[in-house]
Amino acid sequence: MDYKKSNAPTNTVTQNIMDLCEETGNIYESVAIIAKRANQISADLKSEISKKLQEFASTSDNLDEVFENREQIEISRFYEKMPKPTLIATQEFRDGRVYYRNPAKENDEEDY
Repeated sequence: MDYKKSNAPTNTVTQNIMDLCEETGNIYESVAIIAKRANQISADLKSEISKKLQEFASTSDNLDEVFENREQIEISRFYEKMPKPTLIATQEFRDGRVYYRNPAKENDEEDY
């Protein structure tokens, strides 16, 4: 998914917990879903930025030579300005774009 085009806010926004638990009926379940999605997004972003910054990795281990690369700095700044993974995950959850299932609830429904 392209997180760069996310419409999530870049700063912290107070959420109404009743809106978050509306879909699941349980605030703790909603927060767990958002947290798991935020971890997925964080891992994706980390691998993406690592791939981009790998191009600038130096092959020597000399600590005296530190090169400042403007492109590397710009890439880092871009990712720093993006919304945090928790904000992206919360926005996706509120928009109904997160697929989740609860096997415990599915088993309870089958027993009756």
